[in-house]
Amino acid sequence: MKKSIKVFLVVELFILATYLYKFSFFINLQIAFLSSFFILLGSMLAYSKMVIKKAETKSYEDKRDLLDEIEDPYELFDDTQINEAPAEELDLKEIVKEEKKKIKTLDIKSLKEGGGAGFSPFRLVPYLFLVLGFIALKNNHLLEISVYLPSLLVGIFAGAFVGVEKDVFKQKH
Repeated sequence: MKKSIKVFLVVELFILATYLYKFSFFINLQIAFLSSFFILLGSMLAYSKMVIKKAETKSYEDKRDLLDEIEDPYELFDDTQINEAPAEELDLKEIVKEEKKKIKTLDIKSLKEGGGAGFSPFRLVPYLFLVLGFIALKNNHLLEISVYLPSLLVGIFAGAFVGVEKDVFKQKH
């Protein structure tokens, strides 16, 4: 955790030093950096919590190997036995009903499971800061795209470095 804080402080000191150069450069760098930094950290935290929750409840699906899914997406070469009965004895309506049950539909439960990380406050608040910061810069005639866009990259690199630190998202069990 100390290493992560040091990285954040070093980048912030660099950004603060740009204030001496030009205020609009400083404010563009600061808003873009903080936006992308917290968006990345919020996303990592939200998704790590979702994965840990699914692992604890064992609500994840046992999926096939990725290469197998690419080579045979419809399981045409699967070795499992299909109904060996003659065609006259098959109840096609029942088979269709069973196959329809296997198709995943969008329902509240699946939306809640997948949307938990997507609609997490850890992600929404930084995105709100990004949008409002951009609008504030634009309305105050301080927006410099040539500074703002590369500054987003600085936040992404710093957020990725801090996010992959082992101690940042360590869950206590």
